[in-house]
Amino acid sequence: LGDNHPSIADTYNNMGLVYDSQGKYDDAVCMYEKSLKIYLSAFGDNHSSIATTYNNMGFVYYHQGKHNDAVCMYEKSLKIYLSAFGDNHPSIADTYNNMGNVYSKQGKYDGAISWFEKSLKINLSALGNNHPSIAETYEGIGNVHANQDMYDDAIAFYERAATILVDAHLQNHPNLAIIYDSSAICYDKLNRYDDATTMRQKSSHIRHSLQQVDSHTTNQTSTNAINRSADQQIQSQQDNPSDNRRDDDHHRHTQQSHHQALKEKQYFSAYMQALQHGSCNNKVIRAMYAGPECVGKSSIMRVFTQQHLDHVQDPTQIADQSDKMVHLKVYKIKDRTIHHLDQIWENNVHEIVQEKYKDQIQNQQKPLVSQSSAELTGQQFSINHQHSTTAERVQSTTSNNYTTAAILTSSGNATSTVSSADNSSFIQQCRDFFQHFYPSLLNKTNDDSQYAKLWDFGGQSIYHVTHQPFLSGNSMYFLVFNINRNIHDKVRTRSDDLLSTTYLQSMQEWLTSIIGGNANQDKMIANIDNDRVEYSLPIVILVASHGDCITNKQEGIDRFIEFEQEIISKMPRYESNIYSSRIIFNCNPHDNSDITKTEREQCSLRLHEIMKSFVQSLPFMRNPIPIRWYIMATILHKPIESSTDEVVSSFVNRIRATRVHKIMTIQQVKSLAKDFGLYEDDDKLKAMLSYLHDLGEIIFCRKVSEYGLIVTDVDWLLRIFRVIIQLDDCPSGSLKIQSLYNEASRTGKISTKYIDYVLASYKLDDTTKKSIITLMETYDILCTIKSDSEQDENQYFVPYLLRCDVKPFDLTRYRVSEILYIGYEHNDIPYIPDGIYYCLLSSCLKEWNNTKVELYYQCAKFYLTCSRHYIIIKKENSHIALQYCYQKLEDPEFVNLMKSRVQRSINKDRPHDIVKQKLSQLINDRMPKFKGSTIRYYVRCHECNKLTFIENKKESEDENLIECQNEGCYMLFKSPSMNDWIYEYTNVEHKN
Repeated sequence: LGDNHPSIADTYNNMGLVYDSQGKYDDAVCMYEKSLKIYLSAFGDNHSSIATTYNNMGFVYYHQGKHNDAVCMYEKSLKIYLSAFGDNHPSIADTYNNMGNVYSKQGKYDGAISWFEKSLKINLSALGNNHPSIAETYEGIGNVHANQDMYDDAIAFYERAATILVDAHLQNHPNLAIIYDSSAICYDKLNRYDDATTMRQKSSHIRHSLQQVDSHTTNQTSTNAINRSADQQIQSQQDNPSDNRRDDDHHRHTQQSHHQALKEKQYFSAYMQALQHGSCNNKVIRAMYAGPECVGKSSIMRVFTQQHLDHVQDPTQIADQSDKMVHLKVYKIKDRTIHHLDQIWENNVHEIVQEKYKDQIQNQQKPLVSQSSAELTGQQFSINHQHSTTAERVQSTTSNNYTTAAILTSSGNATSTVSSADNSSFIQQCRDFFQHFYPSLLNKTNDDSQYAKLWDFGGQSIYHVTHQPFLSGNSMYFLVFNINRNIHDKVRTRSDDLLSTTYLQSMQEWLTSIIGGNANQDKMIANIDNDRVEYSLPIVILVASHGDCITNKQEGIDRFIEFEQEIISKMPRYESNIYSSRIIFNCNPHDNSDITKTEREQCSLRLHEIMKSFVQSLPFMRNPIPIRWYIMATILHKPIESSTDEVVSSFVNRIRATRVHKIMTIQQVKSLAKDFGLYEDDDKLKAMLSYLHDLGEIIFCRKVSEYGLIVTDVDWLLRIFRVIIQLDDCPSGSLKIQSLYNEASRTGKISTKYIDYVLASYKLDDTTKKSIITLMETYDILCTIKSDSEQDENQYFVPYLLRCDVKPFDLTRYRVSEILYIGYEHNDIPYIPDGIYYCLLSSCLKEWNNTKVELYYQCAKFYLTCSRHYIIIKKENSHIALQYCYQKLEDPEFVNLMKSRVQRSINKDRPHDIVKQKLSQLINDRMPKFKGSTIRYYVRCHECNKLTFIENKKESEDENLIECQNEGCYMLFKSPSMNDWIYEYTNVEHKN
């Protein structure tokens, strides 16, 4: 016959069908292209065989999820069919039907209905009212209506489709079971549960009838029945050559349907197995850019991710986690490309399911062998509301039974079998999610790449309190500093104002929050530049900016070394966590010379290699992550916007719209996980939530209530935190609102009315607002001040609102005690961050609840009503300073009486012990790295003028003398602080 005979083209076409059914889509397209080349040479451009080949290529693209390419092929096919057969041939109806299915997949529901109606018009004329092809079109229209939540209309078309199949004596056909399942879902949505149960019973009856029949035989018999019925209804056209071609097309279509159905069935079994015990290594880590305000964090991240530098960039608010941040800055460590996080989750699911599928094929075993208590054997797996064509769905599945484990729900450690109706619903839910992944599953290859989810934290000091919910020991950190500033300089803002904090203090804040705030005691060996070094977790990489301000390279290196040495001298305990990269970025957007671009690329590559070395060695990246966690991440992940057709399926978005809320209880998440087979037990559910928390996908706050609280929209919560804790310019207009703003900035107190005002644009209900306040209290961002009167509204203490230019306390009218300090040795805890200090104030406020508290920047004065004196709590570098004061009186008798009363109160109530205990507890809770460190009282030595701790005294020792513990001093001195504060010497220190 030679190489170009049409029979050769037919063989290529058949091979394409086989490859398509095997999921070898590229091979299928190759065969179809060979077939097409021969057909075009033999028949010209308008032969029906060419139209059939285009149609088959459209099927391949459809299976790949390449919907635009599929439409292109169908349009070419349609053009030829119209030319060859006219307007009313069944082949044209089939093509219209295919177009309808593509449009339905794309969410173009009006267009889908239009195509289905065109198909219906032709088939009704050519085949009559009761042909199974008519039922298929009715089912497609029903699916579109179901996708649009028009459940009554969907049920009406499902009923028409079912009636046709029953009248055609196909009452045991698997497609009818699918229609009944779809109807049941719609009835569920309409709360017509009795009708839904009836539909599921009918579906179950069909599958039970098919249970003992061989799958292939049943498929062939059912298909032949359809073909015979079709033959009888178009008998008048049998002698027409074009209809013979249609019969050939129908045979190929049937063969393809059988192979595709078998393949889909096998993959669904692999998916169900994977749900039970499928996992792959973790591939994503969060990498955060941190550092003082306006040092160039965002610019470095843009250079690092090969993006254009903006000439003017707004300061980062809290964490720049907008859509662009989450999706455009998920960084592939292998090749420095940017990816979508939802696609990474999907690829991980594909990898796990593919592995299970290969195991099934290699072992030549039935994937699941034990029968469920509800006899849910042979169940079809199709999308409830986003259906594909009959050719894509299972014709019958009678040989595969699902394990009981796949349709059981667990409660704690006890496992119980649910009812038959619930089983059916559960399997259907699993099918629905399987269909979300299936279209792109077959052509995926395993990807062992690792990814970093890049975050840019705001450096403003006001945001330090908001860091705590997001910092994780399982993250990496790039700590950025300005190489052109002295570490002891005051921090300079974008508007060139000087803050009260220095760059050193800001770096201390960050390092203590990052390292001290994590309980992770793990260590790792990293090999960088062939130098194997042990590091403690979490890893912090020092990076410098403003390289354009340095005159020569050596000057930059010298400054970098000076900076790192100062950091280590002030915080020696952090040395094993910090890697000094000595990379200095030039991020001047006005300098885009070739030399500068080359330097930026070299810096980026160097930082990339350092990060890659750490990531490959991190224990967190070797943890096996169950497929359940990736699927739950897909559900909870913030919906994406995409310019392509490959958007998240409407099924997943419908779950998000109806089941996922911005704030959820763990019970709600548990119920959601159970419905889709993603729940094992409470401990693993919490482990899954902790994993997503580590990646910044959610906030999982365990401390709220008995079970915990989950925030699924991180950006939304951060913005709410921002509007509450940051006072923008006072709004013009209402004097009452201006008064609320002024009061907040002056006193650090806000009212319920203030919160209602600043959150008005978010339109929160009372329950959500209450949950937000609870979260902020849990993280000590604010503290409730209960009103003395039931008629007055509560106030909230938010110390971060205080401006540093607020005037300090006027103590001229008071008698003031000597200062007693509370803190830790430098080698134990080198720095107490502002966040801990403000949490201490909030905690003390809860202890001494009253509205008579005065606040100043890094200082607070609490009034103790019972003894009529004040306790002053102030932060001084790395210690907490305490004083008490009381009113000066002129009458000596009253002076002695007041002094005696205050001293008795100090001795009895021991407020200094309360403060020390609360500070110890805060360090223990919020800085677990330092758990076990000894907290002590300190006084200032009169000789060396340094703080020295007070040792426990023996009864025989002189209580008035203190020996200085500072190296090189060791002098004895008397401290007035001892007389004012310490009356018992046997408990002046304890461990956390």
